[in-house]
Amino acid sequence: MSTMRELKGRIGSVQSSQKITSAMKMISSAKLRKAEIALKHVVPFRDQIQSTINNLLGADSDYQSPLTEQRPVQRVAFVIFGSDEGLCGAFNVQLYKSLIDSIDILRESSDSTIEVTVYPIGKKVKSLVAKTPGIQVRPVEYLSSKSTPDTLKRFSDELTEAFLAHEFDRIEVVYAYYKSVASQVMKTRLLLPISTEEFLSDAKAHRNTPYIYEPDRSTIFELVLPLFVRSTLQEACYQSRTSEQGARIMAMQMASDNAKNLLEDLQLEYNKLRQQGITTELLDILGGTVKDTE
Repeated sequence: MSTMRELKGRIGSVQSSQKITSAMKMISSAKLRKAEIALKHVVPFRDQIQSTINNLLGADSDYQSPLTEQRPVQRVAFVIFGSDEGLCGAFNVQLYKSLIDSIDILRESSDSTIEVTVYPIGKKVKSLVAKTPGIQVRPVEYLSSKSTPDTLKRFSDELTEAFLAHEFDRIEVVYAYYKSVASQVMKTRLLLPISTEEFLSDAKAHRNTPYIYEPDRSTIFELVLPLFVRSTLQEACYQSRTSEQGARIMAMQMASDNAKNLLEDLQLEYNKLRQQGITTELLDILGGTVKDTE
């Protein structure tokens, strides 16, 4: 059974932890607002590029690009966006599980001897991926979960060059899609080759719309498709970055609530011990008084 001194020490320790978790929640809330603003700037850019591709496809353009080449899948690369810092609940574990599920699905649908390479972005997810057997891990030293658009552009260009050089037949991105502070959905998106099938439904809406292209369609395709790859990778990074802050807010909120409940229990136990001590002292005093009277 704990003594009053031990309980008092635990109460002070829990109170200190509660102050830390509350402060971290406030910091993450401020970071979340900045991440949401950055995400709102990225999404319209990608949507506009996608709209341009829809317009080109809607004009009966059958231009073929090396970035849209469908090849037999033998070598696959996965880019997974995690976090560099902890205390964000099961955020990185869920991303890792989504990666493993995507690899298993890909191997089941094709040859089981498929070669898998993983680019882990973020220290926490990197430590998880490093323990996975049967895959090749390629850390990107200059890239982190807080990288700038210029750094992401460099990485996107390297992935594009690797695909064009037939180093990989397929490249996918695993990230957390931000829905709200309390909800983040783990997603896997095809980065390369670019699938024009997903644009066909939207392209039908533009089929009867006249457009004059300057320069020609082929030149526009050569410029737009790399931008689409770059913007897709950048959006995935910003989605995951925003989701990380949302997950950390929820984790710190739960930690603060648990600390509050624990404080109430400890305080109740401390009060019981204190009352028990007072009662014992009163009984001793009363017992001594009775003996003196006799």
